[in-house]
Amino acid sequence: MEKEYYAHPTAVIDDGCTIGKGTKIWHFSHIMSNCVLGENCNLGQNVVVSPEVVLGNNVKVQNNVSIYTGVICEDDVFLGPSCVFTNVTNPRSGVNRRGQYAKTHVGKGASIGANATIVCGHDIGKFAFIGAGAVVTKHVPDYALVVGNPSKQIGWMSEYGHRLVFNEQGKAICEESGQQYQLVNGEVSRIS
Repeated sequence: MEKEYYAHPTAVIDDGCTIGKGTKIWHFSHIMSNCVLGENCNLGQNVVVSPEVVLGNNVKVQNNVSIYTGVICEDDVFLGPSCVFTNVTNPRSGVNRRGQYAKTHVGKGASIGANATIVCGHDIGKFAFIGAGAVVTKHVPDYALVVGNPSKQIGWMSEYGHRLVFNEQGKAICEESGQQYQLVNGEVSRIS
């Protein structure tokens, strides 16, 4: 049976991977054993996907990204160039912590900017936006905009990636989509 995904001839795909229809894997990327890549994903040049990583459908992984064991990305996640995930909170060369990997869950539609670092054990909410170069050291709420090292929340983002400005009633409208959002007790949800 012919494979339903594309892999550049220089890509290395280990045994036991599940790769969805329409996915593209580009130059010099390494997909390690027992990974699950959904449909219509696009993995750029020189991407490393460690064993047992799970990527949902339509995940975009830019060049030079490292995704280590313990990471799960839901559908429509964007991983910017050279961003990296960790999976051990206290690594030491002389201490083997294999099998003690902390988990990181990236929610649907989240975007992680270029050169950002996601310290393991911290989840990123759906449609959150991690600025370029940020170092995430704690949980990021749904729709949150975080920047800096260590990262701090400076606002909220729409599902289309625009900054939300909430009025006195706690409502905001995305300038591109017209979608409406509600801010209640520090949590954002879409209301239309």
